[in-house]
Parts: sequence; C-alpha cells; structure tokens
Amino acid sequence: MAAMTPRIHTPPKVLVIYAHPEPQNSVANSVMLEQIRSLENVTVRDLYGIYPDFFIDVKAEHQLLTDHDVIVFQHPLYMYSCPSLLKEWIDRVLSKGFAFGDECALEGKYWRSVITTGGKKSAFSPSGYNKYPLEQILQPFELSASLCKMLWLEPLVLYWSRKVDDVERLQHAKAYIEWLRAPLMHADLQESTDGNDR
Repeated sequence: MAAMTPRIHTPPKVLVIYAHPEPQNSVANSVMLEQIRSLENVTVRDLYGIYPDFFIDVKAEHQLLTDHDVIVFQHPLYMYSCPSLLKEWIDRVLSKGFAFGDECALEGKYWRSVITTGGKKSAFSPSGYNKYPLEQILQPFELSASLCKMLWLEPLVLYWSRKVDDVERLQHAKAYIEWLRAPLMHADLQESTDGNDR
C-alpha cells in the first residue's frame, strides 16, 4: 500500500496596502514593514511609493485583490480616517461593478485594518478628547468591507505610536508578523463570537 502524501497547508495570500505620506518619519510603521517583507505569503503595496502622482492603475489593483485572500490596510489614523491617497484608492478601486453591486469580486475575502495612532488608548473614550472608541471611528471601513461582502477582522492597533518605547514597538511588530504567518487561524472563532454578540 502506497504511503499517503502528507497535506501541505499553504498559508493564505495576504496583500498589505500600506499608505503613509511620510514613511521616513514613522518609526512604528517602518519597524512593522521590516518585519513582514520577508514573508513569502505577503505582498506589500506601498501606495505613496507607487502612486506619488495619485494616478492609480485600477486594473492592476483589481488583479492584485483578486489574487489574494486577505487584504490588510496599514496606515496611520489621519483626522479620524486614513491618508488621502488611501481614501482615493478605496474610492477608485473598490468600485461598483467590481467590489460591490452586480459583481462582488471580493466576496469572502478578509479585511483587516492595521492602525497606528498619535493618541493614547484612553483618548479614544467618552472621557477622552476623541470622545469615541476607535472601533466606532473605524466603522466607515467596516461598512465598506460589508458592502463588498468581505469579512471584517478585528483591527490591530498601536496606540500612541510616536511615544511608546522601542521594546513595545518591536513586540507589536512581532505580533503582526505572527498573525500574518497564519492570518485565518482565529478568524472562525472571531466570526462566531461576533455573531453571538449581534
């Protein structure tokens, strides 16, 4: 009897859409990117490096989205949203007829926001100067994922990113890289928990 060939579990393909207009000034994001670029299942798309003129190759972006299973949006929190080029990317690339409407090319794929903030976690509360928790501030992104029939994963956040020490930044980057190695390991559990909360 022939020996059975062991199953090889291929990790999901992850597309990281990275948007920072001043990457040289972002220590936290630089540390994270250094950690993840070597991962074979991860493709990093530096929007400001690729599209300094803001003219986005929509067809190329559509192909990349189609080819990947998990889409990560990595960016700093800018005025309770994202940097302007990422907003342009979302408006142009996640278009009706491709991402939603008659066609839902991204249905069943996963969306995760990876955010750095300038404020402490306590600032994102009714008693803090931002008044609302970050989960509420990020709801437009969650709604965009829902419109595209994508599955929303809990955001990964580094609060007070410019002030935390190097050890905490490195720990955060290591948590990021460990998740990217097996991004869907806890996805089913999270979806089940979310469903029970509704």
